[in-house]
Amino acid sequence: MVGILEDKDRIFTNLYGLQDWRLEAAKRRGAWNATPDMIALGGPWIIDQIKNSGLRGRGGAGFGTGLKWSFMPKVVNPDRPHYLVVNADESEPGTCKDREIMRHDPHLLIEGCLIASFAMQAHVCYVYIRGEYVREREVLEEAVKEAYAAKLIGKNNVNGWDFDLYVHHGAGAYICGEETALLESLEGKKGQPRLKPPFPAGAGVYGCPTTVNNVESIAVVGTILRRGAEWFAGFGRPNNTGTKLMCVSGHVERPCNIEEAMSIPLKQLLEEHCGGVRGGWGNLKAVIPGGSSVRMIPAHEAETALMDFDSLSSLKSGLGTAAVIVMDQSTDLVRAIARISYFYKHESCGQCTPCREGTGWMWRVMERMASGEADPKEIDTLLDVASQVEGHTICALGDAAAWPIQGLFRHFRPEIEARIASYRAGRPHVQGARLEAAE
Repeated sequence: MVGILEDKDRIFTNLYGLQDWRLEAAKRRGAWNATPDMIALGGPWIIDQIKNSGLRGRGGAGFGTGLKWSFMPKVVNPDRPHYLVVNADESEPGTCKDREIMRHDPHLLIEGCLIASFAMQAHVCYVYIRGEYVREREVLEEAVKEAYAAKLIGKNNVNGWDFDLYVHHGAGAYICGEETALLESLEGKKGQPRLKPPFPAGAGVYGCPTTVNNVESIAVVGTILRRGAEWFAGFGRPNNTGTKLMCVSGHVERPCNIEEAMSIPLKQLLEEHCGGVRGGWGNLKAVIPGGSSVRMIPAHEAETALMDFDSLSSLKSGLGTAAVIVMDQSTDLVRAIARISYFYKHESCGQCTPCREGTGWMWRVMERMASGEADPKEIDTLLDVASQVEGHTICALGDAAAWPIQGLFRHFRPEIEARIASYRAGRPHVQGARLEAAE
């Protein structure tokens, strides 16, 4: 058996699109099975099951999904209806899991939207989808039409809960992946994060109680309830339970998306599912384990790291979206982080001064670090500025811009110092020089 998770335990059995995504094929795979029975057991039962399963948000923050649902008001005010909003604005570099759900298993998502909305007493759900995801939107909208036609959703549907689902196509802004910026954009305003409190559960879209969840967090709900909370909680370590979609890219033999058990060793994930690191494990230099916004870890830490929240947090990194970016010895790490720094500078909404000014400044310094033109004293200045951006902005984009830089200097500072020294000695760094020498 490859990996830890057996095929019988996979939730996303059409992850690679080898079968039809449409309703009848989705039903054969188990979607929409016993949904009315779940609804009949009531919202509190559903929320308790999700709590007991240990499901934590799959969008990066890792907050308890059932606990988040329980924050919604218990009594519905007719003037302030409840809403569920699904965050499908998957824009984190390295992350490409939600798009596969929407392309190949959209009915699992639609069923999850109905069940979650019922648990929170919401009759309306919005799916906010990334602007660049055109084919994904087309498939999802077609699947929604199928669900309406089959009376699975809509007014007087067979599941016993009046429910409408709308797909909203964004305009391609990374900042709209932040939940309150997403709500602003959904309302037709500029996508900029809101100050919290109030939190969305108190005042979200249109000022009404709202819960925002990631696509994967919602798509697994139906299967968890069918198979039982104990089944889902049986995978992974305590507080890190369940199955998880993981995206592996970079210098591996077979980049892929895979559903695996939480807490699988990172080395096992790469060797058994991806054919190993290009050139062998000894050729590994560093890994970004959770999408571009988390700190990298060096090869010796990747040797024993587990793919879960607690293990990677203990290494001063994070699971994030479980988007693993593998970098071998040929990688110019400084140039790679400078490129990531440009992304966050470009995507900053500019609302907060530390982020608006700090991301551009950090990128410009990183560019000089990459060529070796910087002053050695600027290393500590850069880290000081990164610490001032981190934790001092309305949303986490400032953190996302600071953490990759912090991870680079935490583990590879001597490499940058050597590059600066070489430049000063009249030997400027040439990108790709190591590869040319090897050839």
